[in-house]
Amino acid sequence: MIKFTPILLAILYALAMYRFSVWRTSRELNDKSTELADPKLKSMTDRLAKALDLPRIRVHIYEIDPVNGLAAPDGRIFITRGFYRKFQSGEVSAEELTSVIAHELGHVALGHSRRRMIDFSGQNALRTALAMVIGRFIPFVGPWIAGAVMSLLAARLSRGDEYEADEYASALMIKAGLGTGPQKSLFAKLEALTEQRAGAAPAWLLSHPKTEERIAAIERHEAKWG
Repeated sequence: MIKFTPILLAILYALAMYRFSVWRTSRELNDKSTELADPKLKSMTDRLAKALDLPRIRVHIYEIDPVNGLAAPDGRIFITRGFYRKFQSGEVSAEELTSVIAHELGHVALGHSRRRMIDFSGQNALRTALAMVIGRFIPFVGPWIAGAVMSLLAARLSRGDEYEADEYASALMIKAGLGTGPQKSLFAKLEALTEQRAGAAPAWLLSHPKTEERIAAIERHEAKWG
């Protein structure tokens, strides 16, 4: 029984972390967001809604500066204030920002947003269990090895989700009559749009595939569908 204790503790830790993460994320988004009210963007999201046979698509502004979009576990779609400012300044078009919304809708439709929260909890639990087990044989470096293994796994899962959400967004943008051009042009701009202080990784690019690979994947889908 003793040898199974780390695994049981990891399972309990995962459940506790999942509940805490959901609560913390929901509270953070509730406290720092408002519903987007922009006529030009609404006309774009109405086209997405029509393509999905929905009455409307609600988008919220998350009051943080990094350029990013996200889908909450409860299905809500968010654009950061920093991203919206890029649209207001003309650096990003309405169609390009709509492609971000379509991408986040893909994460919701494909179950990524909820699964990621579960994955996060599970990864932390597995990291804890691995650190305990490895630490018995290699003292002091067990947590480091466990962390490195789980980081590689998480990055691989995240990149897979991004490709799937890109494909969903491409299909939705085409169905809405907007095409994939805005997706590809936005990807080409992302590195410049997400520039931050030296040493800080751009929020959008963390655990995401390379820009040229995402564009190439979209073009492969277009050729396959075409």
